[in-house]
Amino acid sequence: MAINEYISDYELVEKLRKGDIESFDQLFKKYGDRLFGFALSYLKSKEETEGLVQDVFLKIWENRKKLKKESSLKSYLFTISYHEMCQIFRKKQIHEKFLEESVGKANSTINLEEQLEYKATLEQVEQLIEQLPEKQRLIFVKSRKEGKSTKEIAKELNLAPGTVDNQISLAVKFLRKNLSGTNLALLLFFSFFIQ
Repeated sequence: MAINEYISDYELVEKLRKGDIESFDQLFKKYGDRLFGFALSYLKSKEETEGLVQDVFLKIWENRKKLKKESSLKSYLFTISYHEMCQIFRKKQIHEKFLEESVGKANSTINLEEQLEYKATLEQVEQLIEQLPEKQRLIFVKSRKEGKSTKEIAKELNLAPGTVDNQISLAVKFLRKNLSGTNLALLLFFSFFIQ
């Protein structure tokens, strides 16, 4: 179905609150490109920008029941985008600090322990990904490992973009719930893999 250009944000919010997938797709078509252009001007990376836009719409879907009809949907979307960008910049700083510290401790046992810890975390994640339902695993791998956008995955698998985002969201929740420990390796993993 073609997007109805005349549907108001108020109507979109009303339908989203009821879990209407079609309205989520309309919301994505209405604001996806605008958010992409906005974020790309700051991030300067197509891959990071696609991930950010995907995460913004995931948050909208996950919090759809809390959306307020009287609030500006456009402002809400751009506010979430801004906060996501701030997070990306913070994560980059953490990664740079980790690399600097790793180079400084190149010959120490602490560095070796951190490397082993990070490797163990990645192995744990791989095992958890294998436990995901087949369709969810396929979508998650295409998104996070192959770097494909929601649109690309939806087209490739003949699914609605909302369905793709929902499956990624469920996979991320599963991984977060089942990853043990709160160490630097996990922090970096979340920064660059799950986001």
